Amino acid sequence: MPTVGVILTLPDEPAVFRSATTAMLPSPNAAPATSSLPPGLPSSFALDDAFPAVPLALQTARNVRGFAAGAGVPTGRSASAFAVRAHIEVDQLNDLVGAMRGPGGENRVFSDPGIGAVPTCGGDPPVGTSLDVQRLLGAGRLAALGMDGKDVALAIVDTGINLEHLRARGFSPSMSYHGSWSPAPAIPPGAAPVDHGTMCAYAALLSAPRATLLDYAVLQSRRQGGSVMDGFLSDAVLAYDKLLQLMTLAPEERFFSSLVVNNSWGMFHPSWDFPPGHPGRYSDNPNHPFNLIVGSLASAGTDILFAAGNCGPTCPDRRCLPTVSGFPAVNGANSHPEVLSVAGVDTNRTLVGYSSHGPGALANDKPDLAAYTHFLGSEAFGNGTPDSGTSTACPVAAGIVAALRSRYPYEPGNPRRTPGNVRDYLRNTAVHPSGPAGWTPDLGTGIIDTANFPNAASVL
Repeated sequence: MPTVGVILTLPDEPAVFRSATTAMLPSPNAAPATSSLPPGLPSSFALDDAFPAVPLALQTARNVRGFAAGAGVPTGRSASAFAVRAHIEVDQLNDLVGAMRGPGGENRVFSDPGIGAVPTCGGDPPVGTSLDVQRLLGAGRLAALGMDGKDVALAIVDTGINLEHLRARGFSPSMSYHGSWSPAPAIPPGAAPVDHGTMCAYAALLSAPRATLLDYAVLQSRRQGGSVMDGFLSDAVLAYDKLLQLMTLAPEERFFSSLVVNNSWGMFHPSWDFPPGHPGRYSDNPNHPFNLIVGSLASAGTDILFAAGNCGPTCPDRRCLPTVSGFPAVNGANSHPEVLSVAGVDTNRTLVGYSSHGPGALANDKPDLAAYTHFLGSEAFGNGTPDSGTSTACPVAAGIVAALRSRYPYEPGNPRRTPGNVRDYLRNTAVHPSGPAGWTPDLGTGIIDTANFPNAASVL
């Protein structure tokens, strides 16, 4: 019988819980979290005791589609639940859901869907080059303003970064090795095979060349036996816990003033998730552990960006098919109200056909805005191949956020420097190439624009 991965939320602190002061990697001698599990679990249930428990803050007050304003694990790292990973045979999943229910009937079993990189839409040649993108972004003007990513940590949550390739392409990137992490320790930070993550890092460095890269090679996990999935969502939960540990350090203990996190991946098809109506679903469930910890990291002052996805109507990625009526193309954390969701345009400022359209599953007005893609840049996939997909548009926008943060860093207690205010500023200064101002399902509020950045002090 095939097995399925699940994420459980436990009410008590399990034995494998590590405080924020422990090492970035779990102890190989950590004890299983069995003390927090109820008796009578199905026979095929297997807890992944190599996966350390992740503290979560469960939300109570709700506003937008079930999200609590400012909900998250506070700086003190207190938690009302802990996420762990397990596996169970498919035919015993419902039994596990019943056995794990809380005293009030609340669900404690959530999907651990596959997550995939948002890749190229094949066939079309590049439109413009990275120099065109830098011109459109005003990279030289930004550098003159002191907006170049200095003192900003830029986490690329992806397949891993190859620093040598970035150097060969003209960059001199810096990386924090101790601040990086991978669920596959055999791939050291900065030494991953040249692939999707290297392309993303290249795109971000176009406007933030002095940012400090953090390499989070989450998409290197594989399910046993292999599958179409590139990684586990549970590994992204753990990655975000590592990032939250960095953000909750005292400012004088951090090596950065602001943290920007790029996520060029998502869930392509509803078959990767639990069925509609299941309380453990990911795609449209604000109480899923990953959606909770995204809110926690944002509440700690982190700017988080997600690619809108490549399930647009003209040339969707093959993994988006067959389409399912009523399933939003922008779903899960890619549609989270506290992230910047990024669509794609080419250097002619034309929407690319694979860019996913909103509305979003968790927040209606997703994507938030668009950025540039499908240009000749890193050539991570071979000479002459474009950097494309909303995978590229997202780090292009992340580089702009990092550039902005190098002049206007996050300051706890300053409402003008919150991630939400930065998102609003970028949405409000985005430019629609045609049509009326306001949000639309394809471009959001428009294409990211830096023309008003010299006057950003009036807002930030």
